[in-house]
Amino acid sequence: MELAVGASEATLRSLLGKLGSLLAEEYSLIRGVRGNIQFINDELASMQCFLSTLSSSDEGHDDQTEGWMKQVRDVAYDIEDCVDDFTHSLNSEPQDDGWQAAIRRTLYEIRTWKLRRDIAARIAELKERAQHVGDRRSRYGVPDPKPGKKKSNLGGATGYLAAEHQETIRQLIGIMKPVGVKDLADLEKWISSDESRKQRGVLSIVGFGGVGKTTVAMALYRKHGPQFQCRAMVTVSQNADPEVVLRDILNQVKPQANNGEQQGKDSSRDISEKRIPVIGGILSRFRQPSPNKEKDGNAGQDKHNQIKSELENYLRGTRYLLLIDDVWSSSTWQNIKKCFPENGEGSRIIVTTRFQAVAVTCSSRKDHDHIHPVDVLSGDEPKILFQTTLSEHRGTGDHQSRLNKIPDRVWKMCGGLPLAIVTMAGLTASKPLLNHDDWLNLCKSLFPEPERCRKPEDFMRIINYCYNDMPSDIKICSLYLSIFPKGRKVSRKRLIRRWIAEGFVREKQGLSVEDVAETCFNQLIERKIMRPVEHSSNGRVKSCQVHDMVLEYIISKAAEEDFITVVGSHWSMPTRSNKVRRLSLHNSDPRRTKSVDRMNMSHVRSLTVFGSMDKLQFKSLKTELVQVLDLEGCTGLRESHVKVSDICQMIQLKYLSLRRTDIKELPPKVSKLRNLETLDVRETEVDQLPVTIGQLERINNILGGDKRTRKTLKVPKELKGTMKTLRILSGIEIVEGSTTASDIGYFTGLRKLAIYRIHKSDEIFKDLLSSIQYLSGYSLQTLVIDDKSSEFFKTLDSMSSYPTDLRALELSGKLLKLPKWLNGLEELVKLTLSGTALRTDNLLLLRNLSSLFSLTFSISKNHDPAIAAILEKNKSDSGGEIFFPAGGFRKLKLLRIFVPLLPSVNFAKNATPQLEKLELRFKMLEGLHGLDELGMLHDVLLTVNTQANEMTKSRVECLKKEKTPSSKYTLNVNKYHD
Repeated sequence: MELAVGASEATLRSLLGKLGSLLAEEYSLIRGVRGNIQFINDELASMQCFLSTLSSSDEGHDDQTEGWMKQVRDVAYDIEDCVDDFTHSLNSEPQDDGWQAAIRRTLYEIRTWKLRRDIAARIAELKERAQHVGDRRSRYGVPDPKPGKKKSNLGGATGYLAAEHQETIRQLIGIMKPVGVKDLADLEKWISSDESRKQRGVLSIVGFGGVGKTTVAMALYRKHGPQFQCRAMVTVSQNADPEVVLRDILNQVKPQANNGEQQGKDSSRDISEKRIPVIGGILSRFRQPSPNKEKDGNAGQDKHNQIKSELENYLRGTRYLLLIDDVWSSSTWQNIKKCFPENGEGSRIIVTTRFQAVAVTCSSRKDHDHIHPVDVLSGDEPKILFQTTLSEHRGTGDHQSRLNKIPDRVWKMCGGLPLAIVTMAGLTASKPLLNHDDWLNLCKSLFPEPERCRKPEDFMRIINYCYNDMPSDIKICSLYLSIFPKGRKVSRKRLIRRWIAEGFVREKQGLSVEDVAETCFNQLIERKIMRPVEHSSNGRVKSCQVHDMVLEYIISKAAEEDFITVVGSHWSMPTRSNKVRRLSLHNSDPRRTKSVDRMNMSHVRSLTVFGSMDKLQFKSLKTELVQVLDLEGCTGLRESHVKVSDICQMIQLKYLSLRRTDIKELPPKVSKLRNLETLDVRETEVDQLPVTIGQLERINNILGGDKRTRKTLKVPKELKGTMKTLRILSGIEIVEGSTTASDIGYFTGLRKLAIYRIHKSDEIFKDLLSSIQYLSGYSLQTLVIDDKSSEFFKTLDSMSSYPTDLRALELSGKLLKLPKWLNGLEELVKLTLSGTALRTDNLLLLRNLSSLFSLTFSISKNHDPAIAAILEKNKSDSGGEIFFPAGGFRKLKLLRIFVPLLPSVNFAKNATPQLEKLELRFKMLEGLHGLDELGMLHDVLLTVNTQANEMTKSRVECLKKEKTPSSKYTLNVNKYHD
C-alpha cells in the first residue's frame, strides 16, 4: 500500500529535524541519553531511506511490508511525542560563561534531575522499540523493494520537479457548457423568467455518482443566478441535519448590513452560542449531557421554528434561486421544502440527487416542476471531454502531438463516466513522456479488455492508481484534504499555510517552503484531485473543492493509517487506533460525535472545528503538543465560555486561526507561542495586538482587519522583533504610538503589505514613502494602501525609486491623477483603483502594462464626500465618454468598473484583445459600445441600482436587444440596493 509510505515518510522527515535540534543541546541531556537519541536518529534515518525506496517501487506491498510500515509510523509518533515532551517540559538551561552561569547550570540540573531521569527512561525504551522494529524486518523476511526503473522517465513520482509546477496559467472561472446535456436550452428556458410561470418551480437533476449532476446544476446557477434577487447553494448529502442546511441558506440570503458585511455568517462554519469550551485547559472541563432532554428538545424545536420564520421573512416577496446539492432522502427534502415560501415571484429551486424516487418527490407538480436525468456520455462526447480537460493543463506543449500518443482506450475504458474521464485526463497531463504502448499497458492493468468503468465503484480503481502514482509529498498533501467537510470550498492560502505548519513541505530545488507548497497545490489541481471553483481577480485559484467520490476515497485512506480522524462527517470511517493525531470535528451527523469519548486525545497535534460543538464531550487534550488550531468561522468564543489565554499554553502552536470568531483581544501571554508562524484574526473584534507580539521570533503571517469594511489592526512598535521572519502584514493602521511608518522599512522580507488606514501627518507620509522605496529593493510583491485623507497619494510621484517588482497594487483614496511611474510596473498583474478619476488619459497611462491581468475602477457612496466630486469630474473631463485605446491592455482578462455615474464606455477595435469578463456596476449609464469588437469576451455582467432613472434602464434594455445571435458573450443583468 503506497499510503503508508507517504504518511510515514512525512512523519519521519519532521521527527529527524527535531532529533537533530535536540542533539545540538549541550546541557539538557543527562549522561547516556545522547547516545540513545543518536541511535534513534540514525535508525529512523535508515528507515526513511527504506521508505523512500518503497515509494519508488513498481510493485505493490504485501501484508508483511504493510505491517512493518505501520510499526515504523507508530514508533515515530511515540518518539515525536517524547521529544516534544522533553523539549517543552524543561525550561531553557543556562548557557552563559563564567562562574555564576556554572552555578545556575548546576542548580538547573538538580532541579530538573527527576524529570530528565523519567524522560531518559522513556528514550531508552523507545530506542529498544526502534531497534526491534528494524530487526523485525529482517527476522520476518520483509522483502527489499525493487526500485522502479521507468517512473522518472514517465513523469511519475521520482520524476517530479517542483520548479516545473511553480507557475500556472492565470485564468478566470468561466461558465462552461456541460458535455452531454441534450436539452440544456430547455433547462435554461425553464429557469428564466416567464410571465406564464410565476409559481415556484423545482428542477430535479438525477443520476448516479460522478455522472455530472452538479456540473449541470452549477452551470445553470452561475449563468442565471444574477437574474434573481437572492440565491444560495448548499450541499445536503447523507445524514445531514436539516437545521444546519436551512441555517446555511438563511445566512446566504440575508441582506447585507450597511458596512458591507453579511449580518450572518456561513452557518456550516458556525458554532452554537450554547457550546462547550474547546481550547487549552478548558478541554479538560467538559459539560455533561443535559439531564432535561425534553427541555433540550423544545429548545431545538424553537430554534428550528425561528430559522423557518426568518427564511420565510427574507424570501417572501423575493424571486430567489436555490441550489440544493446531493439530496439523499425524500424525508430530508420534505423537512426543508416547507421553509421555502410560494410567493408567486417565479422562484426556482435546483435539486441534485442520485435517486429517482427522491427526484419524483422533489418535482411532484408536473405543471411547474421538471425532472432531468443525467446519464453517461456517448458517441464522441467522452473524447471531447477528455481533450478539453487535457488542453486546460499548463504544460501540454504541442497538444495534437500529445494526443497522437494517447490511444482511444484511455477514455473509452472510462465508460462515459465524466468524473473518470476528467481524472484520467489529469493523470495523462502528469505523464507527458508515456508512449502509446505504455498507455495500453496501463489501461490493461486497470480494466482488461473489454472491461470498462461501468459504475461508480469501478471509478475507485482509477482514483487508486492516480493516487499511487503521486510523489510522496503530494500524497501527504492530498490526504490532508480529508479534514474539510464534503462540499466545502477550501481556501488555497489556508490549505498551504496549514501544510507548512504541519511540516509536510520543505525547501527543495532552490525554492522556498512557500513556493514548494504552491507547487503541491498546483499538482493536485492539475491531477484533478481538486477542482478550482473560485479564482481571485489576479487569476490565481482562490478556493477549490474535492468531488465527493474522491473525498470518500481520501478519507478512507487517511483513516486506514490513522493519519486524520474525522468526527461527524458524512462517512463513518473507523480508525485502527484510538490515538488521535489530527482531529477534524464536523457537525453533519451529531449522532456520531459520541465516538470522541472513546478516543485518546493526548496525542492531538491538529484540531479543526467546523460547525457546532455543543453536542460533543471530550476527555483530555494535551495542549503542549498542538501545532495547528483552526477555529475559522466559529462563533461563541466568549469570555464566559472560553479563556483565550488558554491558547497560550499551546507552546508548540504554529498555525492559529481565529478568523470570523467573536474574540475581542489577545492576551500578553501570546508571547509564549514562540513557534507561531501564522496568526489570523481577520474579521474579528481584535483591533490591537499586545506589545509582546514582538517576541514571536518565527512569525511569518500576521493577518488582521477586515478587507471589506477596512476595519484595522494596530500593531505595536515592538513588532520590529519579528522583522527577520515576517512575510505578510495585512490590515494594519499606521498611527502615532504604534508601529510607525519608518518601522515598516525594517521588514525587508515582506511579500505583502496591506495598510487600511493612515493617520494624516506629514512626518508619517514622509516616513512611509521612504519605507516603500526601501522595500522595493527586496521582496515586496503586493501593496495595498487606503488613504482616506488622500494626502499621501499626492507624494507618490516624488518617489526616487518605486516598487518595480509589484504583482498586485491597490490604491484607495482620492486620485484625480495617477502616479506616472505606474506604467513602469512591468510585473503588475492586478491593479485596483478606488476613488480614481476614470478618464481616457489615465487609461492611456496604463495601456502598456504588459502583464496586467485584471483592472478595477471603483467609487463607493461610502467614500469620503470629497471623492464624490470625482464623479462629476470624470464626466466633464472626458466629455461624457471613456475610450479604451486600440492595441492597449494586451493581457487584460478582467475589467471591473463600479461607479454610480458611468460615462459612455467605448472599446476601439483591437482594444483589450484578451478580455474575457466585463463587470459594470452603476446607477446611471451613459452608454456601452464596442462589445462585439472584443473577440475573447465571454461574460458581461451589468449590476444596476434599483433606483436607476428611466434613461439608464432604457439603455440597459437596448443592450439586451443589440446583442446578436452571433455574439460570443453572455449578457446578464443584476440589481443592487443602496
